[in-house]
This record gives sequence, C-alpha cells and structure tokens, in this order.
Amino acid sequence: MLDCTPKEITKRSGGLINPAKTCQPLGAMYASLGIHGCLPHSHGSQGCSAYHRAHLTRHFREPVMASTSSFTEGASVFGGASNLKTAINNVFTIYNPDVMAVHTTCLSETIGDDVATIVKTAEVPEGKVIIHANTPSYQGSHVSGFSNMTRAMVHYLAEADEENKKSQINIIPGFVNPGDMREIKRLADLMGLSSIMFPDTSGVMDAPLTGHFDMYPRGGTTVKQLRDTGNSSLTLALGSYASADAAHLLEKKCRVPALVLRTPIGVKATDEFIMAMRQHSIKEVPYELELERGQLVDIMTDVHYHFHGKKVAIFGDPDIVIALTEFMLSLGMKPIHALTGTPDSTIGGPQGSFEREVKGMLEQADLQGQVKAGADLFTLHQWIKNEPVDLLIGTTYGKYIARAEDVPLVRVGFPILDRAVHSYLPIAGYKGAMRLLEMIDNALLERIERDCTDEDLELVM
Repeated sequence: MLDCTPKEITKRSGGLINPAKTCQPLGAMYASLGIHGCLPHSHGSQGCSAYHRAHLTRHFREPVMASTSSFTEGASVFGGASNLKTAINNVFTIYNPDVMAVHTTCLSETIGDDVATIVKTAEVPEGKVIIHANTPSYQGSHVSGFSNMTRAMVHYLAEADEENKKSQINIIPGFVNPGDMREIKRLADLMGLSSIMFPDTSGVMDAPLTGHFDMYPRGGTTVKQLRDTGNSSLTLALGSYASADAAHLLEKKCRVPALVLRTPIGVKATDEFIMAMRQHSIKEVPYELELERGQLVDIMTDVHYHFHGKKVAIFGDPDIVIALTEFMLSLGMKPIHALTGTPDSTIGGPQGSFEREVKGMLEQADLQGQVKAGADLFTLHQWIKNEPVDLLIGTTYGKYIARAEDVPLVRVGFPILDRAVHSYLPIAGYKGAMRLLEMIDNALLERIERDCTDEDLELVM
C-alpha cells in the first residue's frame, strides 16, 4: 500500500543539479584567446578540448582554435609529460603561434603532472613564448579559470623598468564579451588615456569575414604589450572575481598600483570607472560621455514606472550578478534572488564576498532576498517556486526555469547558446546600460501585452 505520510525535506549536503557555471579550463581557454597570436593548449584528453572549443564557438559563433595533449590510457597512468613535450614541438612546428598557453584539466591535475617544470625545461623556438595555468575542473568555475590564466600572463610576461614608468594604465576587463571590451576601451580613449587591456578578445572572437581563414586574427593583446604592463601607472581590475588576482600580482611583482572596481554595468558602476580614469587623465570628462550618461538617466526616468517594484531573479557569473543587482536596485526593482555557480572559497578575495556584497546592497535598499554562491539552478528554481518573480536575468540555461514558471527571461552573461549577435553588442558602459534597459523593458512589456486587454495596455504604456 502506498505510504502518503508527509516526509521531512532535508537540505542537500552536496552535489549540484543543473550547475550555474562551466569549468576552469574553458575560462582559461577564453582568456588565452585574448592574446594576439596565441594558441590555447589543453593538457588532458581530446574530449576536454573539444567540449570547451564547442561551447565557446556556440556562444561567440566564431571558430575557436586550440590544441590538446591527447591523453590516452598510457598518459593517464604514467603521466603526460611526454605528450606535452611532443605537443609543444608539434604546435610550434606546424601552427607557429607567438604564444602557447597551456592549461591543465581534471586528468592531468589528478595524476599530478608538474606542468610548470615541463614548460620550463621544454625546447621553445627563439622568439616564442609558453605560459601555463593550473585549472582543475573539479574546483572553481570558468571565472576562476579565466582569472588563473590572466594571472599567468602577469607571472610569465610582465616586466618592470623602474626608470621607465609610463602614464599608461592597464585594464583587466574580466570575463565579458568582446563587445564589452571594445566599449571599455572606447571609454578609456574618450578620457584621453593610453591603456593596455589584457586579455582582449575584441578582434579575435568578433573578427570580420574577410574571405580567407586567419588562424590568428589581428586582435588580442600582444606579447610586447603584456611585457609593458609592468611599466604602467595603474591597473584597473573590473570585477573582483575575474580580474583582481592578476592586478594584485602585478602590483606585487612590478609595483603597479591596483584598483579593483565592479564591472561597469549600469550608472553607478560606470560612474566609478570613469572617475577612476579621471584621476589619471589630463582632460576633463568629455561632453560625449556626459551626453551618454544624460540619455541613460533620461530613459530611466521616462520608464521608471515599468520597473518600479518588479521582483527579479539574477544568476550567472559573480562579477556580472553583483553589477546587475546594483543596476536593478537603481531602477527601483527588487532583486530578491541572486545566485552564482562560482564558489567564493576558490577566489583570492575574502571568503563569502559575493554573498556579503549582494546582501549588503539589499540591506541598504531595505530589501530581503536569497543570495548564494556555489549554488545551482535547481536551487534557483526552488526559490522562484516559493517566491515568484516578474523577471529572470541570466544565461541560456535559465530558459527551462522561465518556461516552467512562465517568467520572461532576459539573456545576459555566459553562455548564451540560443541567440545570436549578443557578443558584439555591449552591456557595459552607459550605452550598454541603455541596451539592457531596452531588453528588460521589452521583456516586461511583451508579458503585459500578452496578459492585458488593449484598454489596460494603454494605461500601462
């Protein structure tokens, strides 16, 4: 006979259901693509490299080139040093990159390959460079993998000439799309600053169609620029999770002061980025930026009643979620659910910083919400079931929750696999914020149009 007695529901002590992240090697591969003439190399099995390349290709709709150590049973048992040394020789002989960026995988980390020593003792052609980062897939996320590889750029390449310090600044953009990187560089140019962005995937992951195949497109940060980062006067790290570790290492290694800011999404975060650059610029904030900011504020004022009081759930990379939470609060919305798949404990910053930072913003706005790092989409779905929202903001994988709970979804972050063009268009800066406003407002209005009569709709509009 079926037992229908209610049973106590206990909290899960481990395991993830529908993770809100991907793995470290993927983030390391994306960061590597931000170096000009670089071929990322996955030290592990062929399947790892194939998955990461496919995932990046689906998001950016661009071919992603990468090599692999091609582990088989022998390498898995006896170590992959021989595979990596052979790969280094083959890569430089056949594909001739300027830089080979090696990242580890679950398998090579588990068997304990000493990649640093292998790379150090490898025969590298003159004028070529090898860097490496340890990125075990069973720790962290693609964000920490991006951070580790960016840190490796500083470790291997940054140099300082104490007598040749320059007025230029470094900008570490974090795990954002090439469209955002272009926008951030445009803001620096408007402020009259000479800047080195690293890594920089603009011109690589949004390269134009030219009629012939370029294995190494024109974009990306050059080795010369990476070496010169040690001579800059300031490093702006945009997003503490993806960018801070590299900035702090550069400060320690080359005495370049580091300033960690939020990803410049929305009014306040962009203001802080502009003012940080203003402190090192010889010119005032140009009228063009004042105009863009004024237009953004005007739009926010015009349609504030569309947003005010609307409940929203946000998930994705921690730097993006933190910035989006701040922006939603400035719109009068209520971000009552905020979740990231990246664990706090794997990041160089203080443990629990994501939860503390987001909860702090909610408390300042006199709101209560559920905030969690290292969580999964099963948890987010349960939150929304218990306390429904008017809008969901996140990656492609949020569509299953949106469909089940009949909630509009605005796709932001990585990965977005079922839409196109997004990687070319920024969400950073004032112009990016205008685009976000359009996306959010249209999603809310389309839902109102579906559910309301024409008479009611006139009142809303």
